[in-house]
Amino acid sequence: MTLMDAFGYNGKRVLVVGGTTGMGAGVAQLAQDAGAEVVVMDIAESSLPGTKAIHVNLADQKSIDAAVDQCGAPVHALFSCAGVADGTPGIEKINFIGHRHLIERLLAGDMLPRGSAIGFISSAAGLAWESNLPQLKEYLGTPDFDSAVRWIEEHRTEPYYMSDYMFSKQVICAYVSSQAFGMLKRGIRINAICPGPTDTPLARANEDTWLAFGADYRGELGIQASTPLEQAYPLLFLCSDAAVAISGTILTSDVGYLSSGLTESYPAATDIAKFLLGR
Repeated sequence: MTLMDAFGYNGKRVLVVGGTTGMGAGVAQLAQDAGAEVVVMDIAESSLPGTKAIHVNLADQKSIDAAVDQCGAPVHALFSCAGVADGTPGIEKINFIGHRHLIERLLAGDMLPRGSAIGFISSAAGLAWESNLPQLKEYLGTPDFDSAVRWIEEHRTEPYYMSDYMFSKQVICAYVSSQAFGMLKRGIRINAICPGPTDTPLARANEDTWLAFGADYRGELGIQASTPLEQAYPLLFLCSDAAVAISGTILTSDVGYLSSGLTESYPAATDIAKFLLGR
């Protein structure tokens, strides 16, 4: 295998869930540029030429089932990129439960062949997942879509449940870590990135909170919030053959903000780093 083969996607069929805007759109574009046949699933229609567009509502189990049937096989790389912010109806379904159901449908249909990979977008907001691991494992133990929804409704008032958004991102990290062994038995790798502030339409809609976060740090460095493409690159790498030794990994892509705070090389971020990392 050549270097270009390892990092490229020639001859591969890629599914990007949430591939119409933001980081998902960046992933779809890069995968296509790298030689992949790209299928985009989203609630909005993709405008990327040369892709197969499938409508899906991740809050609706029947919509997911229909979308998987339309997708067909094989899927050599699945990018689970769709996500919404606190206050969105059905956030727990859109950010995680729907993704999990879609993956289970692909697995049940043998649509993810050996050598395939799954890449999730979590968030820096999900990095304290280890401190909630017993609760997250209980949640992940729910056997299906409806029971997972019921679990969330029954536990929203618990002290560890900081917000819909944060908990949904924590469960992605726990899911990726817990699934790595079982997936690899089937020859499938699974990883996630935890981006810092990224200039997407979703972030713009929550600009005072999401894009203001870490602005002082970026100001001292003379950099801006990440672009969607800058976050798409590491996710493409994790699902490429070049990352064959990497599975169950949560990659923090925040240009060093949290590590700088934790080590106090940037003391202004220390308190928030300890909070977000569960220290």
